[in-house]
Amino acid sequence: MTPLDLPRRDVLKAAALAPALAVGGPFATTAVHAAPAAPAQKPADLVLRAGKIITVDREFTLAAAIAIAGERILAVGEDTEIAAHVAPSTRIIDLAGRAVTPGLIDGHAHLDREGLKGIFPSLGRVRSIRDLQQRITELAARARPGEWIVTMPIGDPPYYLDVPNNLLEKRWPTRQELDAAAPDNPVYIRAIWGFWRHSLPLVSCANTRALRLAGITRDTVPPVETLVIEKDANGDPTGVLIESEMQPLAELIYFRNAAGFARADRARALPRSAQAYHACGTTSVFEEHGVANEVLRAYKDARRDGTLTMRAALALSPNWTAAGASPLGPFIEAWAGWLGEPALGDDWLKMTGLYINIGRRRSDEMRASASPYTGWAGYYYDTWLPRERVKELLIHCAANDIRAVCNANISPGLIELLAEVDRTIPLRGRRWVIGHFSTLSSADIERIARMELVVTPHTNEFIYKAGHALDDRLPPGRRRENTPLRDLIEAGVKVGLVTDNVPVSMFWPLWQAVARRARGGEPIAPEQALTRADALRCATVNGAFLTFDEDRKGSLEAGKLADLAVLSADPLTVEETGLRDISAVMTMVGGRVVHASADWPG
Repeated sequence: MTPLDLPRRDVLKAAALAPALAVGGPFATTAVHAAPAAPAQKPADLVLRAGKIITVDREFTLAAAIAIAGERILAVGEDTEIAAHVAPSTRIIDLAGRAVTPGLIDGHAHLDREGLKGIFPSLGRVRSIRDLQQRITELAARARPGEWIVTMPIGDPPYYLDVPNNLLEKRWPTRQELDAAAPDNPVYIRAIWGFWRHSLPLVSCANTRALRLAGITRDTVPPVETLVIEKDANGDPTGVLIESEMQPLAELIYFRNAAGFARADRARALPRSAQAYHACGTTSVFEEHGVANEVLRAYKDARRDGTLTMRAALALSPNWTAAGASPLGPFIEAWAGWLGEPALGDDWLKMTGLYINIGRRRSDEMRASASPYTGWAGYYYDTWLPRERVKELLIHCAANDIRAVCNANISPGLIELLAEVDRTIPLRGRRWVIGHFSTLSSADIERIARMELVVTPHTNEFIYKAGHALDDRLPPGRRRENTPLRDLIEAGVKVGLVTDNVPVSMFWPLWQAVARRARGGEPIAPEQALTRADALRCATVNGAFLTFDEDRKGSLEAGKLADLAVLSADPLTVEETGLRDISAVMTMVGGRVVHASADWPG
């Protein structure tokens, strides 16, 4: 195996990759080729040359140049070959050896959340309660008396780890300490969205005014056992609310009016979110967890207003409470029939699939009481149904060509249930999705392959953040079952990669798939590691397959959409830990530059 780990074709020799036509320094640009010939083929609007074009085509071809006209790729090849597409109006940029990949495709992005993180102010890098009080005082100085002060959580983004032990006092601030910082304002410090960190508890803090406005007194009884209103020695609330579930409930039921995201917030946050993802080379997202109407509306607003720069395929998050006890067959045919394949929409925005889950908890019902508002989730909380009703639903989906998009993490017995459905209506070719799985046995993988399911592992949780904990729970002989990427690929299963929003860079799951290291450095089922080439396939062309788009994007080939990223480092040769640090120097979607670093020629 070469250092590039290319499985299907020998690496092009270094001489063939030499920038034969390179002129000037990095990213040299000119309007006309040094020695233009009369173009014999369709002229290009833009040519990127003297680079390393990682096409991720069937043979994993490497090239030196790419020609683009309008929103599509004209040709990929050596510099001399691409010269045939150069006309006097063609813009030429010398890549000076930079690597170019297809635009990355995030299979479970929650893109809408990223921009929302800037709607309410950050506390910053506070390291003591005194630091925190000073920050709250600063915010109060800019607020009117009585105006709410709502902030992001305590701790350092994106994970908010080690809180409150990262504070000098190693405890949470009390309501009295927040009162002292902002005596004339209600203050609420929200909890994290638990999936940023994948550990508990979630803690939010409120001062006395905020508690009073929320109706929280010494007599308030939380609606579920997983939410605790901390009390002092006198039995009064301390201002600290502790939750032992991953999705905050306190802010939904007590503080929604102050801490909620408005439609205008979501509308202006979505383009900001896209920019954060574009900076890491991402050009398409699949929202497989499903979107509620308020997120779908934000996407539609952006598409209408011309601010949507990210290609988005959305699964629908159903609101089963609103559906009531409707018979599923007529309901799916009449109401959800529009979700059937082929997808409704275009290359920029389309709906493809129905999010489906099994089971229900009391806390889910409480969160659902906030509908249609969904908070950080962006999906409805009442997507859970009993197992037998889910089976009935899945059969009706199959009969109406609606593909199911399922979360294995929180749907026990999912693969067995899909196998039962498959015996009624075969699932091969439908590309139904299993997302967020942790462990899969060889029997699971055989059934997944037989049903031709598409899978999207959560490497960020089950390898990086919690891989060591999962290893500890598995017998030594079964540890290879933790996120078994190599076994899946060798079985012929299409595997996509995902960020789940934290962090936003697809190069983190790409690195996790290759390095198989937990946060503490422990190896996690290293025999399941992917080659870099295979990991890139998962992050590009397999992501396109996930949404039935492999003939339009996912690889750099003539006729496909010009979605690509010029990278800060070569993902095939950079030192292994450097994989996760790769960023995009330039990101293009449909021939349009949507992100550029300061030194990219504008």
